[in-house]
Amino acid sequence: MPQHKIIIITAPSGAGKTSITRFLLNKYPKLEFSISAATRKPRREEKDGVDYYFISAEDFQQKIENNEFVEWEMVYEGKYYGTLKSELQRIWDEGRTPILDIDVKGAIHVEQQFLKSTLSIFIEPPSIDTLKERLQARGTETQDSIDARTNKAAYEISFKHHFSLNIVNDDLDIACKEAEIAILEFLSK
Repeated sequence: MPQHKIIIITAPSGAGKTSITRFLLNKYPKLEFSISAATRKPRREEKDGVDYYFISAEDFQQKIENNEFVEWEMVYEGKYYGTLKSELQRIWDEGRTPILDIDVKGAIHVEQQFLKSTLSIFIEPPSIDTLKERLQARGTETQDSIDARTNKAAYEISFKHHFSLNIVNDDLDIACKEAEIAILEFLSK
């Protein structure tokens, strides 16, 4: 695969990476959302082929065997997520820069493969308590799920030094502006 630019936005679940990604996509048409593949069921507002490619675990495993992913993870028991090579190529073929909204382990895998052409931004919640409140406010998670995600978040935060930039999302507008400045500088090189 040729070395094209990639922007990665990563964070623990609920830290604000999707909100920041949407802000950037709405403002810059040269960026395009890299749609991840997932084996989980869509949330009520999500659409297949827009938010994720929702596929069965069997199809996902077949794609793993066929080496069709740049990265993939079993993020939670039985729930796989991954970035398809064909998705990045589709975006590059359109003359755009993919923006990946992915988990921390996946972000590290992509960054390792495209080291010289990747800007990786880690979005950190102000605290684990704030993160827990954000997850509860979604209304889409069980208490067990919230507990699992907050425990995982503490672990994921320990990897923040692996990324090009760390942004603490205490104020979403400020976090969006910090990400925007970094991306504009990266794309101008």
